[in-house]
Formats: sequence, structure tokens, C-alpha cells
Amino acid sequence: MSQDTRKIRPQERALVEHLLGLIGFTTAHYPIREDVVEYEGGKMGSISMGDDPNLYDGDLVQVEYVDSDGTPVVITLTKDSNGKLLDLDFWKVDFSKLITYPQPHQVSVRSLDAGI
Repeated sequence: MSQDTRKIRPQERALVEHLLGLIGFTTAHYPIREDVVEYEGGKMGSISMGDDPNLYDGDLVQVEYVDSDGTPVVITLTKDSNGKLLDLDFWKVDFSKLITYPQPHQVSVRSLDAGI
């Protein structure tokens, strides 16, 4: 990880744990690192939990959330080729700043043909 690391926040950890649970996994399968790196200075909420983004090996789960301004957000939990968590990626469809970080109960599994 780079020198711009910080400790994972409780709400980030709770969301990752919830997302893993949605697909039948726990932190025993995919341990959550204590140190993370924010993408884009934290504007969208995306964090890296892995060592190398070039090791991307697929999405574990993708969910939807509606931010407090009514804008849809797609959240994707990814893994690397070593079988470890890589990113918790947020994509707000209008590219604006995330206003309210989602609580686990506020996200819903995104269907593959959602078309956002």
C-alpha cells in the first residue's frame, strides 16, 4: 500500500462485512485490512484494500444505493488474483461527491441488467 494509508472506518468495515454476507462469505474468507487508501481524495467513497490494482480479478458483488440527494450510486466489492479483497468502489452516476455514506440496510443487490 502507498504512504497515503489510513485506518478503515467503522462504517466502511460494516458495509464490506454486509456485502460479503450477501454472497455467503465472511471475513474469514476475505479478511478486511486495517489500512486502506482513498481514491479521489475520498470524494466518491471508494477505497483500496489491496496492494496492486493491476491484480484485479473480478467483482464479488455489486449493489445499488440512492444518495441523500436522490442520485443513484453503484457500489462494487472486488477481489484480486490472490483471492483477497481489492476495492470497495463507489460510482455515483453523475460523478458528484457522495453526500451520505450508506448504511448496510440501505443497499440492494444490483441485477446484472439494471442499466444504470
